[in-house]
Amino acid sequence: MKTLQHLGLGLFLIGLGIFTLLPVVGTYSLTSKDFSAFVTSKGIESDVFVSKMETTVVGRTFSGMPSFSPKVAEALEQANALHKKNKEWGKVIYTDPHTMAADLGKMAGTGFVPQNKWTMWLLTFGLGIVGALMFILPQVVLLGQKGIKNDHIYQQNSTNRGWIAWLVFIFLVGFYLVLYFRSEYAVNWTYLVDPISEGLSGNPAGHWFLYGFMYCVVMVVMAVRMYIKYRHNNYQLLRTTSVLFFQIVFAFLIPEIMVRLQMPYYDFKNAFPLDYDFFFQWNLKSLLASGGIGIFILFWGTLLTLVIVPVLAYLYGKRWYCSWVCGCGGLAETLGDPYRQHSSKSLFSWRVERWLVHGVLVFAVAMTGMTLYSFFAESGTVLGIKTSSVQNSYSLLIGAVFAGVIGTGFYPIFGNRVWCRFGCPLAAYLGFVQRFKSRFRITTNGGQCISCGNCSTYCEMGIDVRAYAQKGENIVRSSCVGCGVCSAVCPRGVLSLENGPEKGRINPTQVLLGNDVDLMELMNDT
Repeated sequence: MKTLQHLGLGLFLIGLGIFTLLPVVGTYSLTSKDFSAFVTSKGIESDVFVSKMETTVVGRTFSGMPSFSPKVAEALEQANALHKKNKEWGKVIYTDPHTMAADLGKMAGTGFVPQNKWTMWLLTFGLGIVGALMFILPQVVLLGQKGIKNDHIYQQNSTNRGWIAWLVFIFLVGFYLVLYFRSEYAVNWTYLVDPISEGLSGNPAGHWFLYGFMYCVVMVVMAVRMYIKYRHNNYQLLRTTSVLFFQIVFAFLIPEIMVRLQMPYYDFKNAFPLDYDFFFQWNLKSLLASGGIGIFILFWGTLLTLVIVPVLAYLYGKRWYCSWVCGCGGLAETLGDPYRQHSSKSLFSWRVERWLVHGVLVFAVAMTGMTLYSFFAESGTVLGIKTSSVQNSYSLLIGAVFAGVIGTGFYPIFGNRVWCRFGCPLAAYLGFVQRFKSRFRITTNGGQCISCGNCSTYCEMGIDVRAYAQKGENIVRSSCVGCGVCSAVCPRGVLSLENGPEKGRINPTQVLLGNDVDLMELMNDT
């Protein structure tokens, strides 16, 4: 079995290595015909940009994106600088230089990768999937009896902050930096999934389709690991199946099929304020211009936020969304499961969490208020502040850096729920409902607790579960996502996830203090 696992690991690393090298290899040669078609399709009015591109890029061959992208960016920036100086605002091209380079690079790519897409898919995704499964599946035999034990979890480089974790950290952060800020370097990656994208939406793949496909693949492969690890717990098996279903069907397949049917791209499970740009002007105008389906999406998105989300949170706690539906939570519970023990349980972390996650929620609500005012008042400013500047700041700082680069890239260092715990505005919204008006709680049987610490170790939200269990107090915390892993790893069945009457949820010895910290626990820590 060990030999099979080592072979699988080797195949996985080969596939990953080829995938990692693709951004900097290949050749790019933009033809005059393709460039003219691009200019027409984008409605570009800048003769300066066209002239500079024809002089420095069109008809030439570039080895690798590092030599192609700077030429495109230079032509775009020089053209825009001249048009702004001459106040020719109609000729200014507002497309980001990296997006422009990515779009043109996709048309200009030549060589082995774009001409052998399925072969390259097999050499990257194929080897990666097969290798990962060969490594994971033998664990059914190697694990032996059912059950989870807190043995050696901090002594293995794959599950502590050792060199493997740091390599994973570097790769994830690098991948997200490319995805959000240097999309032109993802062009060769998009060729790999072109056939899949064309089969679903009828369009070539962009870097966001690539991300959606990779998201689903990673979740499926790591879900196999979840099925094996938690095979003794039906709750975990159902929960894992649920997040897979909602990610693959609702977040990936349905939106792509909608595009093929000439409908707006929309993920029906993505609720505001997690879906922070739902009320942006461009989205509202696009939905209103899409006819009946656009109006329905607008109605559904509003209903989901104002009615469905709080009602279900009242009935089942925030777990119905964060642990059963949400794609962010789904990736955290599959890809991030090996690192869940890294979540900090310190009082300092709780203080940062309390202020930061609620600060992001206030930011999102204030931004949306400005957006709606600007939309209905047909004004680009509110109290002298540009609405677009606030939107761009949120998109960069929260939507890209926090939710993407930090939220996922930092899994191996700070645990798998960094975004959910410290940054997700929807988690903060659900947390208010769960704490003040919900039937959900985790009950404890203090008389059976043996203080093994499994529950606290595996809590991804940084809750010291053992402290509650030892005192026999119900766990009613705004941050708890109801993943149920604390219950799954308890060797004595001390913890139980329950929905019941509101009365009796909170033990009389517990008090509300910010984010629901027990008063005695706070006094002891300070």
